[in-house]
Order: sequence, then C-alpha cells, then structure tokens
Amino acid sequence: QVQFVESGGGLVQPGGSLRLSCVASGATSNYYAIGWFRQAPGKEREAVSCISNRDGSIYYDDSVKGRFTISRDNAKNTMYLQMNSLKSEDTANYFCAAAYPVQGMYVPLTSRGQGTQVTVSS
Repeated sequence: QVQFVESGGGLVQPGGSLRLSCVASGATSNYYAIGWFRQAPGKEREAVSCISNRDGSIYYDDSVKGRFTISRDNAKNTMYLQMNSLKSEDTANYFCAAAYPVQGMYVPLTSRGQGTQVTVSS
C-alpha cells in the first residue's frame, strides 16, 4: 500500500496562506483518486479536495471553493494544496490519501499518516 507524508502546516493568521505538500511512497495512478482530507477535534473527517485519476476532475468541498487549489506533480509523486484566505474554521489536521467516491462523497482508502496541523488564529 502506498504511504503518504504530509508537510507544510503551521500557525497562520486569518486571511493568510499556506501550501501543503504530500509525497507518496510510490505511484498513485492505480487508485481512483487522491486527495486531501481534514479533521478537527470533535468533528468528523471531511474531504477537502480530490483529483480523479480517471478523468482529472477535481472536487472541492463547498467550504473551500475559491480559496483552496489542489495540484499534483506526477513526476515527483507529490500533491499540493494551496490554501488562501484562511479562516479559523479551516483549523484541523490535514492528511492526504488515496480516495474513492462512496454515495457522492470521497472517502480515504489508504492508512492515515500523521498529517500536518493547520491552525488559523490571530
């Protein structure tokens, strides 16, 4: 199973930006999709953004549309999440994983790593 290592999180003020990186231990093209998920204390996990390997389509959660941009560099087995105009409600542990759509929602397929903590606070 491919493993992922996330980096780039930190403490940022509201309105600030961060760029998260996710390096895969191997090729991810055999998976349906790959993407970013997040989970805040006391809240359920949610899919933030995913890229389909089938047709290249991109999913964004409504809460991040227009602010976050997902991208990938296949040659480097690396995926990115550019996060702009950050809000306090974006505070969470962000992790990447292979993903699959279930009943219209993306769910992670691969084991969750440590993730990277994003804290948005003044």
